[in-house]
Amino acid sequence: MNELVRVMYVEDEPDIRAVAKLALEVVGGLTVELCEQGDRAVAQAENFGPQMILLDVMMPGMDGPSTLKALRERPLLQNIPVAFMTAKVQPHEIEHFKSLGAVGVIAKPFDPMTLSQQVRDLWKKTEVAS
Repeated sequence: MNELVRVMYVEDEPDIRAVAKLALEVVGGLTVELCEQGDRAVAQAENFGPQMILLDVMMPGMDGPSTLKALRERPLLQNIPVAFMTAKVQPHEIEHFKSLGAVGVIAKPFDPMTLSQQVRDLWKKTEVAS
């Protein structure tokens, strides 16, 4: 089984981006590419080659679901697992995000000490499934 190393996180809030980067890199030992907008993520993802993508749901311009749709239109990105990070974590909301093709949802606010493990756990589920 492969090791998760490269994660892209798309989030429009600079403070949340900074905390997530610390949580994933310093605590989790991952390589993280940050994007503040969906369209930029779609443009940068192929070059970065993420093994997993984390998307904020509510962003100006392209929101998380539209970004996921755009990522899926790129052949090199079609099979990259994507998880949404959002405060919208009611069961019906989580089901909706999964119906769009997300592998899971990480609740915000997240715990910086456990974020990298949550990401790895979701990623492992996709590895087992594939």
